[in-house]
Amino acid sequence: MSDTRSDTGIGRGPGRLLLSLYGVFTVAALSRAIVQISMQFDEAPLAYVLSLLAGILYTVITVALWRGGETARRVALVSCTVELIGVLAVGTLTVLDSAAFPDQTVWSDYGIGYLFLPVIVPVTGLLWLRRSAQPQHEEA
Repeated sequence: MSDTRSDTGIGRGPGRLLLSLYGVFTVAALSRAIVQISMQFDEAPLAYVLSLLAGILYTVITVALWRGGETARRVALVSCTVELIGVLAVGTLTVLDSAAFPDQTVWSDYGIGYLFLPVIVPVTGLLWLRRSAQPQHEEA
């Protein structure tokens, strides 16, 4: 009997590295956001809520990579796409109007506070998820 993780392989090989990175991002973003929201929310509410949303998105991606299977691959694919759009949008906004973000988000300046991994990892994830898709078998 095989489990779903071995069916698509999204959490195997290079997928394990992605799984590990997203696991670390989940803990880092959520813990940072929770502390900031609970202790200094009035200082930069938009930044802290965006960090919380990033942490939630990282959680979804982590769980999808861990679970495996075609449905989880699709969830991860959509989530990585949303993440990349978010990183590019927030990164651009923080560069163009830094006054709108009095404190950093996970995605500020394209993830500079996280060594640009927030912009690199979703691109890598999208490539991996596309590569790991199971070929569709035609019925004869």
